[in-house]
Amino acid sequence: MKVSINILFFCLLGLLTMSETVAAIADDKQHAKNESLPIAPPIITKGSVTIHGKVISYTATTGYMKIADEEGNLKATMFYTAYTKDNSSLEQRPITYAFNGGPGSSSVWLHMGALGPKRVVLSDKGDALKPPGTMVDNEFTWLEFTDLVFIDPVGTGYSRPAKDEKKEQFHGIDEDIASVGNFIRLYTTQNKRWVSPKFLAGESYGTTRAAGLANHLADRHGMYVNGIVLISMVLDFQTLRFSTSNELPNVLFLPTYAATAMYYNKLAADLQVNQEKTLQEIRNWALGEYFTYLVKGDAVDESTHDAIAITLSRFTGLTKQFIRSCNNRIDIFRFTKELLRTDRKTVGRLDSRFTGIDIDAAGDSFEYDPSYNGVIFGPFTAVQHHYMRSDLGFESDLPYEILTGRVQPWNWGSAEKGFPNVGESLRSAMSKNHFLKVFIANGWYDLATPFFASEYTINHLHLEPSLKNNISMKYYKSGHMMYIEKESLVTFTQDIRNYYSSVLEK
Repeated sequence: MKVSINILFFCLLGLLTMSETVAAIADDKQHAKNESLPIAPPIITKGSVTIHGKVISYTATTGYMKIADEEGNLKATMFYTAYTKDNSSLEQRPITYAFNGGPGSSSVWLHMGALGPKRVVLSDKGDALKPPGTMVDNEFTWLEFTDLVFIDPVGTGYSRPAKDEKKEQFHGIDEDIASVGNFIRLYTTQNKRWVSPKFLAGESYGTTRAAGLANHLADRHGMYVNGIVLISMVLDFQTLRFSTSNELPNVLFLPTYAATAMYYNKLAADLQVNQEKTLQEIRNWALGEYFTYLVKGDAVDESTHDAIAITLSRFTGLTKQFIRSCNNRIDIFRFTKELLRTDRKTVGRLDSRFTGIDIDAAGDSFEYDPSYNGVIFGPFTAVQHHYMRSDLGFESDLPYEILTGRVQPWNWGSAEKGFPNVGESLRSAMSKNHFLKVFIANGWYDLATPFFASEYTINHLHLEPSLKNNISMKYYKSGHMMYIEKESLVTFTQDIRNYYSSVLEK
């Protein structure tokens, strides 16, 4: 079956079992009891990490931020982990507020995958190693050039609504932006960081949050950020939602289908020689002949249907017969099932370089995402729980919600029955703050937020020409979490280092 957008569609694909639902209800009851007790102060520990032969000493702060209304009534407790470089000037040292997406995801992926001082050990390709998982000092940590605050939105990680408070007041596009914005205001104020250069870093739905936050922080709190890092971006949901009334995803997923097919050597030899040239050819065809064909609907003749199917087959590695049976429109879940069907394998949605095996090779879509359940979920979960208690000294009997459905139903606001789009928020923020620079990271093999969808969104922001150079876009031969692949992690870190330097230069 296909997973609805309201069940973690835009970060990590996971299906909640009945036992998980029961456990979540029990957890909520236990947390409600705990809320009557005083909230312990944050735990402070010291650490160090070596980068390019230089030792960086830092202070780690782990705990809860109390989120209250203006009358002082506790509304929620938001869990966070912050790292600040020792012996540095708060006025000059940048600070980055980081979070993942979902909606329903904790910040564990950016925290323990790329940005923080520790990272989960995977193979160089990004494969999971033998359970339970280990971590190492992260020589690629962003602590080299910025302090870091990892935020778990309400309902994720250890963050929960306060006793008798309804979760719905936090679970929606606007509600989420308001609560995370309040956290950022409070942390900035309490830690004397108002004159520090400030950055936002979000992944997947976290990019939706970041774009909204940039505008919200400016309008509501007068806080102008210097930069935004958007990793595996989704601002305009029309680019990703497959439906009979929306042709855009059929166009925008096509280059990623092609990149995936090339990875498995499913395309003709002439298309494999210069892959970047091939992908550009496919972009041009997709936005030209293919898009024109799609918008005409049934008002084309049989020979045109056939010609389009032949080209789609050439660019995807799928058979012409299969493509015709799909009305020349290839849904993402059909693609992940069909590409390697004859091998009885599926390809991943978050990262199509990884394969899985279903009990039913004749099914319409995969049973699980092999790039999530088969690669990152286990090791990241084990390492996060160990790290919190053993290294950071934070103890809680609550489950740390790595990726949860407790944030559902999500309020999509005025776009509940349409297509949410926060692109206008980003345009507005950049128009008010001409110094704001945006970095966008895309994975070639990301079938959750394809790179062509990212390009399409940016090309439809309607920015003033003078601001267009404030956006830079990079590509990595990896997936949604491009940093789990070693070569991409190295390049990604260097690109980010250069980006921060360009933003902060006088």
